[in-house]
Formats: sequence, structure tokens, C-alpha cells
Amino acid sequence: MEYLTPNFTKDMLKDYTILIPNMAPIQFALIQAALASEGCHCEVLKNRGSEVSQLGLRYVHNDTCYPALLVIGQFLDALNSGEYDLHHTALLISQSGGGCRASNYIKLLRKALVKAGYGYIPVASINPTGLEKGSQMPFTLKMGEKVLAAAEYGDMIDALRNQIRPYENEPGAADAWCDKWINTISGWMYDNKNYMIPVMKKKFREIARDAAKVPITRVQKVKVGVVGEIYVKFSPMGNNDLKKFLESQDCEVNMPGIMGYANYCIKNFQMDIQLYGGNKLVELGWKAALKVMDDIGVSMSKEMRACGFYGEESFYDLIKGTDGIIHLGAKMGEGWLLSGEMVSLIKGGYPNIICAQPFGCLPNHIMGKGVINTIRAKYPQANISAIDYDPSATKVNQENRIKLMLAVAKENLAKQNA
Repeated sequence: MEYLTPNFTKDMLKDYTILIPNMAPIQFALIQAALASEGCHCEVLKNRGSEVSQLGLRYVHNDTCYPALLVIGQFLDALNSGEYDLHHTALLISQSGGGCRASNYIKLLRKALVKAGYGYIPVASINPTGLEKGSQMPFTLKMGEKVLAAAEYGDMIDALRNQIRPYENEPGAADAWCDKWINTISGWMYDNKNYMIPVMKKKFREIARDAAKVPITRVQKVKVGVVGEIYVKFSPMGNNDLKKFLESQDCEVNMPGIMGYANYCIKNFQMDIQLYGGNKLVELGWKAALKVMDDIGVSMSKEMRACGFYGEESFYDLIKGTDGIIHLGAKMGEGWLLSGEMVSLIKGGYPNIICAQPFGCLPNHIMGKGVINTIRAKYPQANISAIDYDPSATKVNQENRIKLMLAVAKENLAKQNA
């Protein structure tokens, strides 16, 4: 049976409220500001809790991956809330364009909307590969530039906040600094400034220097990197507030930014043509795009390091880190990116790693758990634990497994100090 909902059209930008599922809170807050500054009345959803996952289970088969269940549950819970004019509300969802079920969430969402009685609500798609041509979010060049800037700034603010938080002299200083910059950058979006790449690079320096002014006292702490399926890696709802829990255990947390995933997708588009054939001009286009994106990331990291913070290595170096571990043709379920990020974190001083994996994503389990022994053999200091997230997994069990990993991390740190 075909489940159809109306296509999202350009005319709807004028008077529709566009709901966006929350994945990375800091980055998405800035993306919301970027879209709103260009006339999109959008809202990043903050509703969460067991009722969201239970609602998702009512309309999504329990064998479907956990992120789909949560995203669709969050949408339906918002529509049921009575807070929106449902005849002027649309839903926005991204599609990776790859073999992941994320490319098919939009079909699952439409089916759920029809079954829940919301078949009249349009769904807009953001994707780089031409999917859902009749219902794509109508992006302008300026809108795209602002969204890119918002994501880049968001990655930087998140990374700096995570490195200030464990050492702050005054409790709450890191979050206050973070809120200040979210408001400042949101203001830039509305004022139509500081979103072009050359200016953005200059602002990286200003942000890093301001972060260095927050009073901190550096002491040795367990450093934990987080990798995994993109949704459960970043989403507090998807990973049961993993970052907050790790910080409560007196750890410094490092979550490689969402732009790393964007670079990974670009590299995969290029690799598809190399491996399976295609238009060589298109391949060169993707190659050039990756170079531009990496140049932004390298500029950001340079300014962070100059101010005494950790900055991610070049994405090209991350790719090299997969040599001898996994082939670049393995791209389902975050594929080789998991290995690349784990190796990059280990080399950067974060040997303790949590690989967050959602139920229903078999490729992600294979790509994550399947490389752990190889990485440990190559990097003996690696202390990696894969944590599963699904509707039936209890938070207590997840946290107990993490505590076991942290116990090993503390032993290793003590030995290192000795």
C-alpha cells in the first residue's frame, strides 16, 4: 500500500511552521537560527521521554532502527501536543542518500502520519543526492551558506565547551560561555554577517581566544571519546544523556563534530564513482568540495590549538588512519568513519572510547565492534567499549557498562602517572 502525504513546496515557507527533530542541541540551535534568518519559521523539537519512544513503537515496527523510532515518535508527540496549527505545520527530515535506512525514514514517517490521522501534513527532505525531488526543502545559496556556517560554528562551540566544562573554576561557567556564543552567532545570522567562509575563519580565532579566557584549573582527568551512529552519538534522547553522565563521572568528553560526518558522505560520493564508475567531472566536484570543507576544519583546529585546546586533525589524516583496519568501500552504518574517528581520538590523547550503537542497525554494529580488536592490536592503549541503545535497554545497564570501561581507564591513568 502506498502511503502519501502532500509534498512540501516553496509557497509553504511563508506561513508554515517547520518542525525539526533534535539531534545535536548546540549545532541545531544555530541551524534553526540560520533557517529562521532566511524566512523559515522553524522549531527544533525538545520533547523527549519514554512517551516519545512508546509512541514511536506504536507506529514503527520494533525491528526498525532505534533512531527512526525516536525521530518519528518525537514528531507525532509534537503533533499530538496541541501547540501547533496542524494545517500550517510541516516536518523536516534529512536523508543521507546512502544504503542506510535513514534514506527511507521519510517513507516510514509518511506511513506513520497517515496511520495517526495526519496524512495532510507535508514532509520536507534535505538530501544531497536528488531524493524526493517533489518535496525537497527549497534551499537558496545564501541559506545553504548560513546552514554550513551554523554547523561549523556549532561544532567549534561544542568542542570548546566540552574541554572547558571539566576544569571550570566556577560551576556553570562553560555552559554560560556556550549560551553566550549561541546567542551571538544566532545574531550574526539575523544580521546577515560572518557566515561567509573567509570571515568565518577569522571568527574562529575570536571564539577560541574568548574560550581561553574562561578561568579553569587543569588537572589530569580520564578523557573519553564518543563515536557511533550519528543520531545516538549526538542526541541526548538517543543516548540517555551520555555526555552529561560522563561529565558526572569527572571525565572530559570529546565528540567529533557533525561536519566530520558530512565530509565522510562527500568522500563516499567520490569513492562510489572511483569504485563503481560514473561521471569523472562529478567525482572532481566532490573532491573539490571535500577540500573546501577540510580547509575550514583545519582553520578551526589551528585556532583552537593556538589557544591551548585540542583540535581535530585534517580529515585527510583521519582517512589515512583507517589504513590496515578497514577499506574505504565499507560505508554502511557509518562504515570506515568509525575506525577513522577512533584512531584519530587515540592519537589525540583520548584512548578511552565509547562506540554508541542503535538497535536495528546491523552494519553499524559490524563496522563498530568488528574493528575493535584490530585497533587494539595496533594501539595497545585503546580502551574501547560498544554500548547498545534500544527501547528495551535500561539506562542502568548502559551506565554500568560504561563504569566498567571507566574503571579500566582510571587504572591506566594511574599506571601512566606512576
